[in-house]
Amino acid sequence: MNHADFAVIGGGLLGCGIAYYLSTHGLKGVLFEKDQINQNASGRNAGSLHFQLEYRMIADGDVGGQRAAERIPLHLNAQKMWENLSAELDASLGFVMSGGLMLAETPEQARLLERKTELERSHGLPVEIIERPALDDIAPYLSPDVIAASYCRLEGKANPRVVAPAYARAGARLGLQVYSGARVTGLQRSRGGWRISCLDGSRFQADVVIIASGAWTGLVAQLVDVRLPVLPMPLSMTVTSRMPKIVGHLVQHAGARLSFKQTAEGNLLIGGGWPSKLHHHHGALSLDQAPDVRLDSMIGSAAVASRVVPSIADALVLRTWTGLTAMTADHLPMLGPVPKRPGLYVATGGSAFTVGPTYAQLMSQIVTGSSLTLDVSPFSLDRFGYLNYV
Repeated sequence: MNHADFAVIGGGLLGCGIAYYLSTHGLKGVLFEKDQINQNASGRNAGSLHFQLEYRMIADGDVGGQRAAERIPLHLNAQKMWENLSAELDASLGFVMSGGLMLAETPEQARLLERKTELERSHGLPVEIIERPALDDIAPYLSPDVIAASYCRLEGKANPRVVAPAYARAGARLGLQVYSGARVTGLQRSRGGWRISCLDGSRFQADVVIIASGAWTGLVAQLVDVRLPVLPMPLSMTVTSRMPKIVGHLVQHAGARLSFKQTAEGNLLIGGGWPSKLHHHHGALSLDQAPDVRLDSMIGSAAVASRVVPSIADALVLRTWTGLTAMTADHLPMLGPVPKRPGLYVATGGSAFTVGPTYAQLMSQIVTGSSLTLDVSPFSLDRFGYLNYV
């Protein structure tokens, strides 16, 4: 039976990042991905780096916003990491910091932006409110119906197709063993470590195991009789034909599901949390079949985007695709050891592309007992201890 110091279950950006950072500590590790590296959420998102609090985080009022603001130190750390990540991994990651706007079309949305901006600034995120007509100077492409926007110069984008593989390659150069097409079907505590069984019959032994399986995290945790409130969220994205360069920022909205930007080639990438449809098999939810596109989501996302940027209304849709992301019950990540399961750790939570490098670095510090870059106590799994009794 093969032995490793650590095993990571999940081959997205977060899993590959954790495995890389643990490998930099000189540890011998293995990574298991049930499909191909970067095949799921990490490779299917639109690559937005949105460090402002998202629409879904502020939509439920001040209490929810205050809770979500506990993430902001993670966002600030992640932004600094993204600036240096290409050099660290020796890979071109398509990182561009062009700034981001969150739009308001009504006085109510503008007041929400003001409260959000005040909250973000109190936690150190450089955000400002820009109103008409000053908004015309930096974003003349916006509809006159947009009355204000919050602006964060730190936001931008990266190429989601290349980041996780770059982490995996960097880990492999340090001795990491990567197994794709390796579905973990068994986890058993054994002789101070963990025995790992895969669907193909292969077996491994690891001192510690880190579950970083995105939307599948809850299912993997059930292998050791642990229940976690990780919710699979099926989302859809759309890409258009190439257009003249119009949009120079990452664009979001304070009152609607919207996130879009324009690539260097001129294509528009439109998303923002519009749902797709999950499949069921024999009455049970199936996560292994890609969600179906919902026509109402396609129409809705296009309507919002073309309303705030009218000049894109005639763009032709080239492709719409779906993906699964993982959300926790309180919108905060889970980072740390699993209570009552020595040597077992979990890393998951929303915005795992944007904040993934920070999640991964923190997890490596937690596992190795190193000094922590940030306080992770708000993200402890202890807050969900009531779901587990043994």
